Amino acid sequence: MVRIRVFLVDDHAVLRAGLRLLLNAQADLEVVGEAGTIREALVAIRECSPDVVCLDWSLRGESGLTLLENLRSQMSNVKVVVLTMHDDPAYLHQAMQCGASAFVVKQAAEAELLTAIRAVHQGRTFVSLPLSPANAKSLTNPGSASRPALLSTREQSVLLGLAGGHTNKEIAEQLDLSVKTVETYRSRLLGKLELRTRSELVQYALEHGLLKKT
Repeated sequence: MVRIRVFLVDDHAVLRAGLRLLLNAQADLEVVGEAGTIREALVAIRECSPDVVCLDWSLRGESGLTLLENLRSQMSNVKVVVLTMHDDPAYLHQAMQCGASAFVVKQAAEAELLTAIRAVHQGRTFVSLPLSPANAKSLTNPGSASRPALLSTREQSVLLGLAGGHTNKEIAEQLDLSVKTVETYRSRLLGKLELRTRSELVQYALEHGLLKKT
């Protein structure tokens, strides 16, 4: 029997060890490599050419989606199963948009991960998250959902203020908040959206129709 070659990407060595034991115990699966960072993963995946990559969403300050996008552009034949603690459908939609073939929450049963790996290897998709009709529709119609759904109303208001060029003090006055609270929201936005600068916030707002181009 030809085994499905699987590569593990997770920054927790203990979790990788558990997954390795689980997968190698299957007659049709074989772990051929593993990595804890995006850089390590890119090098190793090119060398061992796996069939399927099991990819954690969060990697010590890095987003696993960065690796996913790299694989989609450089090694499109490799199927990716995204593993995550997030059970919000917005994360599911984002992963699928970036090229994932399966989305498995870490709380799911081990059998679901095994099923996901086998499914993507056969060219199918797999989701371990219960979907409402609206969420299912968003997967077949990518334009119907976007990352702003991850933001609260207050976070979106602060984002609009920052993207509009207002100072923290001006935003605080507009929203009746303290300057310190606005700074907290700013840090939270950068973390949630995986951005680093105000200019990136402006670009994000433009791309998602939150701010009209001038």
